[in-house]
Amino acid sequence: MFLCWSAKGGSGTTVVAAALALVVSQRHPALLIDLGGDSPAALGIAEPDGPGISEWFASPTADGAALSRIAVDATQALQVIPRGVAPLPPPDGPQWARLIAALAAIDATVVFDAGTGVPPAVLVGAATHSLLVTRPCYLALRRAVATGMQPTGIVLIEEPGRALCARDVERSLNAPVVAELQYDPAVARAVDAGLLASRLPRSLAHSLKIAA
Repeated sequence: MFLCWSAKGGSGTTVVAAALALVVSQRHPALLIDLGGDSPAALGIAEPDGPGISEWFASPTADGAALSRIAVDATQALQVIPRGVAPLPPPDGPQWARLIAALAAIDATVVFDAGTGVPPAVLVGAATHSLLVTRPCYLALRRAVATGMQPTGIVLIEEPGRALCARDVERSLNAPVVAELQYDPAVARAVDAGLLASRLPRSLAHSLKIAA
């Protein structure tokens, strides 16, 4: 299970999570769970109008089969569970443990787009890979340290002209940089044109294969 999250908005978590799910799906069926609300738009698929993960949480009897019913196809090997419109449970709510138990019945590699902020501790504990998506920015690193969450790896979004390098980021967060994503206009064009799912830029795929 992959958990993608960021401590500061605008870090690129949704694009990284969507691209990572696409890369993973090249080897094994994958399920992208959208907690941020933008994954369908980033992938370029139709905006789901049915129930999402927030509605699943609202039903105390919902199980793994119910998760499968609300998933929508992004590609032949990747499904997305949209966020939905109801509020998500609090980070310390018991619903998160129920979700982890339900996912055990699904034969797919799960990728969470946990958005910005402190992810639920249950998800962090269950994740094989807890990936902090960040830029080499002092303010972003400061917020990441303040969360108290220890990622297993860092996806670093490179920015020209920054004073901090990958080694500085690793020392600050006490975690390895597992992927460095260089600025590539092709990535922004793919997202803006709604083509990420069908035309994943080679540079993005290549960088994330290391993290996957």
